[in-house]
Amino acid sequence: MIADFESHRRYLIGVAYRMLGTVAEAEDVVQEAYLRTRDAEAVEHPRAFLTRVVTRLCLDVLKSAHHQRMTYVGPWLPEPLHDISDFTGARAGEALADDLSIGLLYALERLSPLERAAFLLHDVFGVDFADIAVTLERSEAACRQLAARARKALRRDEAPPARFKVTPADERAFLRAFLEASQSGDVSVLETLLTRDVTLHSDGGGKASAAINILEGRERVMKFMVGIYQKFRRHTVDRVAFVQANGALAVLSHHTDGTTDLLNIETRDGQISAIYFVRNPDKMKRFRG
Repeated sequence: MIADFESHRRYLIGVAYRMLGTVAEAEDVVQEAYLRTRDAEAVEHPRAFLTRVVTRLCLDVLKSAHHQRMTYVGPWLPEPLHDISDFTGARAGEALADDLSIGLLYALERLSPLERAAFLLHDVFGVDFADIAVTLERSEAACRQLAARARKALRRDEAPPARFKVTPADERAFLRAFLEASQSGDVSVLETLLTRDVTLHSDGGGKASAAINILEGRERVMKFMVGIYQKFRRHTVDRVAFVQANGALAVLSHHTDGTTDLLNIETRDGQISAIYFVRNPDKMKRFRG
């Protein structure tokens, strides 16, 4: 019997959240792992054993989650986290924030479930390929290939993106300048802030107004941001605050109708390269109040 399951729970939720992208699914998977293992005989390495169980449960969920993503209204983004301390398990401080960034979690959606598992287990949680092979029921060589393909897709073999080096003061300055230019309709400022290939991902989940497709390119993104502030947000935003979300600074907007939304950015070479706009109320429950 694994008597100390609770000592591993937050670590396991960290594994499941990175695999699945939502807190509720991660908590459900870990609870299912508890139910399945509470009567198990004692094991020599409980954390490794429980990681294996949780990973396999996540892979089962991802099979059905793929169908859900296909029927999801508009772009899908991971559920943002207010306090990452509850989802520890890999590393601490800045490195942990990198592992939990909205951009990385979104990029993981491009991977197959097995690639995602191999990459996260090895590159984030430090599991050796021999153990990953047992977990995924593949050869060790095949697991190395899965992780390599994942890194290539995520471009993790290149130098870390500039966003990992931006100071908190720079993050705040980027966000403030971006918001002020969008609100005032100052296109000249937006042109200097945004990369030519900037993308905007707006997740309303069919429950809040949002762009139905991913917007690509500076002109489209500028037009969208200026438009929503001129026609909509100027009249509905009650208050705005800078908050931490997935270890990075973000803008939390409270609206007069009681709804909230969250805006995250990625930067590259001193400009904003990606904007993530979470508006689905189901994903904003932890940011209300």
